[in-house]
Amino acid sequence: MKSYIYILFIMLFLLSCQEEKEHIAPAINPRDSVAVMTSYGVNTLISDSGLIKYRIVTESWEVNQAKNPSRWIFNDGLFLEQFDEKFHVEAYIQSDTAYYYDQKKLWELRGRVRLRTIDGMRFSSEELFWDQNTHELYSYKHSHLITPDREMQGTYFLSDENMTHYTISNSKGSFVKGKMGNNDNDSILNAPDTTKAKKRMPTTPSAKTKKS
Repeated sequence: MKSYIYILFIMLFLLSCQEEKEHIAPAINPRDSVAVMTSYGVNTLISDSGLIKYRIVTESWEVNQAKNPSRWIFNDGLFLEQFDEKFHVEAYIQSDTAYYYDQKKLWELRGRVRLRTIDGMRFSSEELFWDQNTHELYSYKHSHLITPDREMQGTYFLSDENMTHYTISNSKGSFVKGKMGNNDNDSILNAPDTTKAKKRMPTTPSAKTKKS
């Protein structure tokens, strides 16, 4: 019995002398998933080369420069106004989700994409890319375009960013003027010119910012 107690004592002594190991849990999120900035309730003007070019209205705006490529993310929808050099509204654009790849100067719009120009041209699709380097709009999904005098549908759309020269291939629609989303609840059709006077604004969002 004494030998058993002696052996047990030695075992306990040896266990107590072992060095404790520190347990470190891995990071909750990888670095490339952490946003540099997230803003909520954004209504701001964006300048390009010193001139006001766009107004962005969105519920949430995430800027992530750690992702490759770096991008702005609009998960809760986007409403965008485009201005000319005299600060007149040229077009309205809205979508359910949007991404802007700032290094490529490329917009990727997803979901219910709607575009309307001041000339009355209306575009509808589930996808739209806007390349600001080549000044082109294009889509590889079914697109619906209505001009003041005709209506077109197809699976490929290409246009200049002013919607003055455009092409729809694999056409499936008739060339008859029709209606597309023409109801009082469609914000893209009833959007007013929200600007009153020309002024310069910084390119950073004027909204409450939450740092991750």
